[in-house]
Amino acid sequence: MIALKFSRGLAALILFVLSALSLQAEFLYKDDVVKNPKFTQQIESIGTELKAKTGVSLYLVMVRDLESNESIADFEKRISLETNSSAVIMTFVELKKEVDILARPVSLYNDFNKGQVLSPNATFIGAVVSSIMFARSVDEAKELIVNRGGTILPILAERAKGAEIVSKYSAAMYNGYADVAEQIAASKGQTLGSSAGTGSQTFIDVLRVIFYGIILYALFIYARGRFFRKRETKSE
Repeated sequence: MIALKFSRGLAALILFVLSALSLQAEFLYKDDVVKNPKFTQQIESIGTELKAKTGVSLYLVMVRDLESNESIADFEKRISLETNSSAVIMTFVELKKEVDILARPVSLYNDFNKGQVLSPNATFIGAVVSSIMFARSVDEAKELIVNRGGTILPILAERAKGAEIVSKYSAAMYNGYADVAEQIAASKGQTLGSSAGTGSQTFIDVLRVIFYGIILYALFIYARGRFFRKRETKSE
């Protein structure tokens, strides 16, 4: 009986803490995905410092899904009506695996590189591989190569199971959020002490090496398979 009461009391305390954090959260505008107090604290720390030093509010919105027939762009516009006049909104929709960034006023797009942040390619090698495999024109290939250095999609593309999936989401969105925050701060001549920093960048670089190493290895296996099949065909 005592253990049961203790478990219920602990559960109630955890629920209270989570509720309090969600009420206090300003820059993690909505989170239906991660729901981790430490993640909330990290986002709030960066967002608060960025707002204090630049006057720009950077909001992170994470939802499971959108309403029927609603696009992520329409959803962001609806959110923008609820925020102040100088804001950047980063949105992640879990079930659709969509990420987007909206800036209001549009002049704020000059303070960060949206194409780079949302690039599916983290490295030059990855961008070249993508341009060869997926580009439909020379201009599209150039765009893929120029806008490399993505800090969100390469991590989201990593395979994960169980609880690792939510951890992957939090890592991807935290790194993307920190990346945008650092770029906005730099455009205003400021630096952020609470941002991702070199430790997070090292983590991203490791993921990049692993991710594109797998791609290159797959291409090597594919090319080797085709080579041996051709040799077998000729020998027959």
